[in-house]
Amino acid sequence: MTRAFVALGGNLGDTRAILRQALDALGALPRTHLVAQSRFYRTPPWGLREQPPFLNAAAALDTALGPHELLDALLRIERDAGRVRDGERWGPRTLDLDLLHMDGLVLNDDRLTLPHPRIAERAFVLLPLAELAPDLELQGQGRVSDLLANADTTGCDPLPT
Repeated sequence: MTRAFVALGGNLGDTRAILRQALDALGALPRTHLVAQSRFYRTPPWGLREQPPFLNAAAALDTALGPHELLDALLRIERDAGRVRDGERWGPRTLDLDLLHMDGLVLNDDRLTLPHPRIAERAFVLLPLAELAPDLELQGQGRVSDLLANADTTGCDPLPT
């Protein structure tokens, strides 16, 4: 089994319910166990600013799926939640699932880069990820807690459970 970390986010529809359903779907993946999940965070939009705020979270999985198998499963969960990939980057969406890290695996191909190349730029990823793995070392980027200490978390608020 490999430990994998997944970022979850969305800002269209009943986002809280959609994130909960996504967490259930992650836990139901074959040869996969949902180990932990972070709180939900309300965060300002990133990239395209003229859109509603996001809810974000992170999940830790133990999985026997390979990285591309897991990526395909994440894309299916997104589609099942109504996600439409229309080519617009950083726009509004019902659900976004990003594979962040898989136990020290370094990968860079036409479908997937691990660890995720923009973790250090994104407080909305670092805050929930730091709840689950503050000492996680991301090759080429640094330790999650150190990255978070240098991130602008303005407007990122944890929500009550």
